[in-house]
Amino acid sequence: MSITELGPVFFLAVVVILLVCRLVARALRALGQPPVVGEMAAGVVLGPSVLGLLAPGVEEALFPPELRPALYVAGQIGLVVFMFQTGYEFRTANIRTVAKPAAMISAAGIAVPLALGVGLTYAVHGRIGGIFPADVSVVVSALFVGVTLAITAFPMLARIITERGLTGTRFGSLSLASGAVDDALAWVLLAGVLSLTGSGTGPLVIALAGSVGLVIVLALLARSTTRMTGLINRRHPDELLLITVVVLFLAAWYTDRIGLYAVFGAFSLGVVFPRSEPVDRAIEAIGPISRIVFLPLFFTYSGLNTDFALLASPGLLLFTVGCVALSVLGKLGACWLAARAAGEEGAVALRIGTLMNARGLMQLIAINIGLAAGIVTPSMFAVLVVVALVTTVMATPLLTLWDRIDARRTAGTPAERVGAAP
Repeated sequence: MSITELGPVFFLAVVVILLVCRLVARALRALGQPPVVGEMAAGVVLGPSVLGLLAPGVEEALFPPELRPALYVAGQIGLVVFMFQTGYEFRTANIRTVAKPAAMISAAGIAVPLALGVGLTYAVHGRIGGIFPADVSVVVSALFVGVTLAITAFPMLARIITERGLTGTRFGSLSLASGAVDDALAWVLLAGVLSLTGSGTGPLVIALAGSVGLVIVLALLARSTTRMTGLINRRHPDELLLITVVVLFLAAWYTDRIGLYAVFGAFSLGVVFPRSEPVDRAIEAIGPISRIVFLPLFFTYSGLNTDFALLASPGLLLFTVGCVALSVLGKLGACWLAARAAGEEGAVALRIGTLMNARGLMQLIAINIGLAAGIVTPSMFAVLVVVALVTTVMATPLLTLWDRIDARRTAGTPAERVGAAP
């Protein structure tokens, strides 16, 4: 298919993707699920697991192999902007007020799922065919599975807390702080795993040296925030928008070139980016088009790489069930226990564990990184998509269930039941 023929196919595919994502998101919204769950499900519906099974000719016509690189690149734009916004919304000041319990919760939320994922990988490696790439060491595979199970859907966590009016509660503050630290640590660990995939020491040295250079630049940017803010505030809005996009794409390009991934540079830049009202407006200007148009393309690209038919064998099904079970145990269970050990009330601890258990878009990003790096096979990709979907779908119904149980036991609003503001 020539480039001129690919253009009309791309536009038609985008129309179908946006409409299906919106329809599925609205349908699941009626069941209390956030939009990201609907978009994740829509991506699977448009892939070989549903559309390819029911109408393979339609899927082939809408999403020919030549189109996938275009969807991938367009989806990366959405991801880079999304991760930049996530980093920009990361507030270290919110962590200081609940630093000790948040540190305990986030440490448990990383260490326990990581250990369980590594243990499960070693237990099944070589016993179930098709899960792990033959040319990837068991150490890298085990660490990658562990890190993906340790990830938390921080943006979705924040959205649920905001929608339920729990931002100022003890539960809300602790969840936000723990989720933010958890995700930051998980991305650092994922970057480390990626640096181990190169052949020889060259890629690792480049990744380490490049990371040091990135940290130095970001530290200098953070220290000169006041001066940078003054310069930014004097720029015309259009010029400020251009500067923001250029710097963002440069950061994404740099981290890709040193052997990490574009989202690392985008998230890191967002954390240290100068904050002011003009910058807020610039980021708000690029946010909607990225979230509404480009991000659904990433979900569809993920769906096109997800074939649940690969999980038909008993061994793979058992491994999938094990991954889901250990994910819930390692995240919800460990964070609940850590919160209780930190002295939090049972209702607070239970809700923190429930939210920390959701993987959502963040795990999809991670496993797509693994797929691009050759760490993940199609079978493992499908397994981890199931983990992301199940743990994400669980969050809202469980929170509603805890509220109903508490309502039967005691009177008061949900915010009162889960603790006062710190």
